[in-house]
Amino acid sequence: MATSLDPYLSFGDNAREAMEFYQGVFGGELTVSTFGDFQLSDNPADTDKVMHSQLVSPGGLTLMGADTPTGMPGGQSNGTLSLSGPDEAELRGFWDKLSDGGEVTMPLEPAPWGDIFGMCTDKYGVSWMVDITQQA
Repeated sequence: MATSLDPYLSFGDNAREAMEFYQGVFGGELTVSTFGDFQLSDNPADTDKVMHSQLVSPGGLTLMGADTPTGMPGGQSNGTLSLSGPDEAELRGFWDKLSDGGEVTMPLEPAPWGDIFGMCTDKYGVSWMVDITQQA
């Protein structure tokens, strides 16, 4: 089996909402486990927080996320996720959903290197780059 790189996002307390949003963007199966499901917190405020979630899209994309337990440092993840490929319709569809309600920092448009490229931050504060690669 090949090694995979699977982004894991941290959220303050809205991981379930964010991961359901990403399921609406990418499709696929979402599994969610809470701290309460495994009795992993003595703090009642954490019972319904997401301990682990995983979204696997029909195209094979994997995205994971969790809430930060009370009293633990952390919160919102930093960094940028990048989507790239030649399927313009698919990537524009992802772009439209990810940028809706968020902030477009660079419009999705032709780039100097010949691809169609854009950057946005979605409504959950996650930064995205979308690169629609052009066939040579």
